[in-house]
Amino acid sequence: MGFKMGIVGLPNVGKSTLFNALTRTAAAQAANFPFCTIEPNVGDVAVPDARLNTLAGIAKSQNIIPTRMTFVDIAGLVKGASKGEGLGNQFLANIRECDAIAHVLRCFEDPDITHVEGRVDPVEDASVIETELMLADLESIEKRLAGLTRKVRGGDKEAVQQERLLKAAQAALEDGKPARMVEVDADDAKAWRMLQLLTTKPVLYVCNVEEESAGAGNSQSARVAEMAAAEGNSHVVISARIEEEISQLDAEEAEMFLGEMGLEEPGLDRLIRAGYALLKLQTYFTVGPKEARAWTISEGTSAPKAAGVIHGDFERGFIRAETIAYDDFVTLGGEQPAKEAGKMRAEGKGYTVKDGDVLHFLFNT
Repeated sequence: MGFKMGIVGLPNVGKSTLFNALTRTAAAQAANFPFCTIEPNVGDVAVPDARLNTLAGIAKSQNIIPTRMTFVDIAGLVKGASKGEGLGNQFLANIRECDAIAHVLRCFEDPDITHVEGRVDPVEDASVIETELMLADLESIEKRLAGLTRKVRGGDKEAVQQERLLKAAQAALEDGKPARMVEVDADDAKAWRMLQLLTTKPVLYVCNVEEESAGAGNSQSARVAEMAAAEGNSHVVISARIEEEISQLDAEEAEMFLGEMGLEEPGLDRLIRAGYALLKLQTYFTVGPKEARAWTISEGTSAPKAAGVIHGDFERGFIRAETIAYDDFVTLGGEQPAKEAGKMRAEGKGYTVKDGDVLHFLFNT
């Protein structure tokens, strides 16, 4: 399991350039005019994790298979998108299918690249997009409430629950707050997710800065950081141009380039880590001579559910998980030394998988 992140923003803020860098392709046309992305581009990228290479080296694994995540490059939204302006509602629908939103904000000055609003103000840009998503949610809620009326009158429990949650979201939106600000009880969590409201999606602000500011950011990205902190959202600073250049280099050249720029790692790594943290995701590993593989799960996932990420039969027939902590596996030099040192544990159905666990599942067929 990975996760799907939609890249959104106003036209000409660097969405397609960032997408090209992330997916190491030129599938998205990066051009200096609005709506150059006519269809949402979808790309899967490997999640970089140095731990996987370390484990593979110890186990002498023939293949290394990282976990993956999906990015969706969604065409630039403009004021009035919720009413069909620009490319309108079809792109709002694409956002519903994503787990989170990477909101790219232009934090650089460049007279050669036009801004659809004729100015550079990332905080105002964020407000424009948020407003459009809120308006789209309000319209959707009104339609759904009207459609539920008959079922609610008939006492349908599911309809009553939906109506209650939709009205809670409506109240927040009418108060100028996104639906993610609504506090939802655990009993309502699943039904709440099923509503697929745009403003319930967690937001990661991606500050696209000029090359010179890729390390520490600039005054504009500092404003975004302040806004994100006030909202309880996350932010990351990236130069999309640098990332695009790095994506065209081999590993050795990329490392040299990063060193010359004074950067410790590609922005992609920071972006993915920020996305993981945003969605409360973590990684476990399966390691052997044939392959070392990373798997993505949500924090708090039980051993049987983690096994089910590999195959449904693993979850259904789960017996136990043989577990070695990553640090123990590396420090002791592999599975057999860890066993001999008593660092391999047999965990049952109630075990909650930890980030970095090296697991081997036993199950009935």
